[in-house]
Amino acid sequence: MIILSINAGSSSLKFTGFDMPSEKVLISGVFERIGIDGSFYTIKLNGEKIKKEVELKSHEDAVRILTEELVNYNIVKDLSEIKGVGHRVVHGGDKYADSIVIDKNVTDTIRELFHLAPLHNPANLMGIEAFQEYIPEATAVAVFDTGFPQSMPEENYLYAVPYEWYEKYGVRRYAFHGISHQYITEYMQKFLGKENVNLITCHLGNGSTIYSIKDGKCFDTSLSFSTNSGLVMGTRSGDIDPFVVPYVMKESGMSMEEVLNTLNKKSGLLGVSGVSSDSRDIEDGIKEGNERCILAQKLFVNRIVGYIAKLCCPLKKVDAICFAGGIGENSIMTRKQIIEGLSSLGVELDEEANNVRGEFKLITKEGSKIPCYIVPTDEEVMIARDTYKLID
Repeated sequence: MIILSINAGSSSLKFTGFDMPSEKVLISGVFERIGIDGSFYTIKLNGEKIKKEVELKSHEDAVRILTEELVNYNIVKDLSEIKGVGHRVVHGGDKYADSIVIDKNVTDTIRELFHLAPLHNPANLMGIEAFQEYIPEATAVAVFDTGFPQSMPEENYLYAVPYEWYEKYGVRRYAFHGISHQYITEYMQKFLGKENVNLITCHLGNGSTIYSIKDGKCFDTSLSFSTNSGLVMGTRSGDIDPFVVPYVMKESGMSMEEVLNTLNKKSGLLGVSGVSSDSRDIEDGIKEGNERCILAQKLFVNRIVGYIAKLCCPLKKVDAICFAGGIGENSIMTRKQIIEGLSSLGVELDEEANNVRGEFKLITKEGSKIPCYIVPTDEEVMIARDTYKLID
């Protein structure tokens, strides 16, 4: 059974075609700069990467070209062979704890939640509607980034604000990257041979999140109401005192929108370093002795160490700390600094084992009180699995 996993962003559309249930990847790629000059797409097929420049005015253009290429490259002879299309949807509010077959009620809900994820949900819905037009026979499934963390208890997701803010306006802690953290959890359940695992899962990249997993379910998270909360990220500030916003508005004359845009797009590693939002560029700056790159890395690592320590305590026993995402899987320096920062918890780094990128591996010594693993994540296969389950 052929299933597509789709992740539609505001100006991009990532895709992977799977043969299920074997989970064999048939084709993958991404359409970039949709609605922007210089648009193009790349396809990965049989170990080859093919890039094509093309005008992409909308997500519909991307889907139309993708469906044509699926036939051109003999992935399918006819689009009717595609039985399911799974869509990553960033925000499902507190309405969806599980993936669901998309109908009008689901699309209406995704639209109603635009105000909670204004950069993501509109793009996700555009992708859904475009595929419904070009492959209407395929079962469409919504897989929510906010689904897996719906298991958090009230005391972990509520704020100490008037309760009616939660009842009337949905003000509460949500969590994102849920698809990735669920993949890591299921991988470790299988690896450790136990369902009720207690984990700290760290998805570290341009956007970064940490979850605590208790008895195989999300128990707590570094995230708060928005994707700009918690850890220091590529361009996002992470946690700040809310009174910073009106203060900066008054002092600078900036509008609320300008301050929030700065916190979201001009802060984090970029804002502190003044060099880049990319961890690789920060590491290069550190090697060159750039003091602000050194400072940005310290802020990034310190916030991670603090959250890991905080999230460990309620679990009492932690089976593993897991590192995933672009930085978590590939930055030898960052993993080393984080694990060294956790020495008071009895965590001991194996430097030789840590000297790898992008592969599953134990990177702590045998005597470490908490073992740490690199666990390469795979959100696309999680989307395909949930879609297959709902079709099968």
